[in-house]
Amino acid sequence: MNEKLFSELVDSVKEAGAIYSGDKKAARRFKFTPPDVKAIREKTGLSQKRFAIVMGVSVRTLQNWEQGHRTPQGPAASLLRIVDNDPEAALKAIHG
Repeated sequence: MNEKLFSELVDSVKEAGAIYSGDKKAARRFKFTPPDVKAIREKTGLSQKRFAIVMGVSVRTLQNWEQGHRTPQGPAASLLRIVDNDPEAALKAIHG
């Protein structure tokens, strides 16, 4: 690695450390709105128990999502977006 690139990398790491410690503000921030899990479930007409089965999670996890104690992550969040966009097609794809 050449000297210039190495210097830029070191500066970048230092800047990241300053942002992490709160000494500097990030140039930009991304904020994602958590899905309204209860509204999505209600679109399907399914009970909590049946929707939890569809989502592949426990009923307790679904309740935590609906009450805002937890936020779905990764594949669960993606599946919720799919169900929200087209509940009928999503349920058909999941259960045939």
